[in-house]
Amino acid sequence: MNLTAMAAIYRVEMMRFFRTLAQSFISPVISTSLYFVVFGTAIGTRIDQVEGVSYGAFIVPGLIMLTVMTQSLSNASFGIYFPKFIGTIFELLSAPVNFLEIVIGFVGAAATKALFIGLVILATSAFFVDIRIQHPFAMIAFLVLTCVSFSLFGFIIGIWAKNFEQLQLIPLLVVTPLVFLGGSFYSITMLPPVWQTISLFNPVMYLISGFRWAFFGLADVPVGISLLAIAGFTAICLGLVWWIFRTGWRIRS
Repeated sequence: MNLTAMAAIYRVEMMRFFRTLAQSFISPVISTSLYFVVFGTAIGTRIDQVEGVSYGAFIVPGLIMLTVMTQSLSNASFGIYFPKFIGTIFELLSAPVNFLEIVIGFVGAAATKALFIGLVILATSAFFVDIRIQHPFAMIAFLVLTCVSFSLFGFIIGIWAKNFEQLQLIPLLVVTPLVFLGGSFYSITMLPPVWQTISLFNPVMYLISGFRWAFFGLADVPVGISLLAIAGFTAICLGLVWWIFRTGWRIRS
């Protein structure tokens, strides 16, 4: 295992993040504050509680998941796409570094950035609502697993994309709608029976449900199923990454 190569890739990606730290830090704080103003205040005055939890507190896990998933995707996809765009990916592939070390460097940096932003949003939420985490270790575990799995997914998107438009296509048109429709700002038990059944086919719902359980002990589906869902998604992403480097799909051509 070439630890020096992994550390170098990780350090370069993190340096790019710290160069825009003010933007990376201020933007999620402002966005979270706006969500609380719009959803927590406007809607919260009409929805007092959801399953015994104040609506303002209830949406915190959904807000964190929304930002963490989108940030993981964007950081990882841009991180690997930019070397492809400028041609430095060939220097990396010709170096004595195997695909696992490349993936750990890029995905590790993207996951770290998303984790940092997720914790920033959690801290920001404490200024608006009273947050009590019933299962803190489970919360950290779900957060880390989500950051890693969606960073892997973003890495795949970055390799698949042929231009900057495609780089934003899946996050904007697929992932973000799935997050909004996955119970980020509501419980699926509030939906009509037909829509509850449809929501069960949304994979993001299982992640949000498990993450919310870590906060309040409430879940739309059993927490074990949520863990299986995120473990399965991570395994699929790892398999796709292995296949990409084994075949050289859209990397060597």
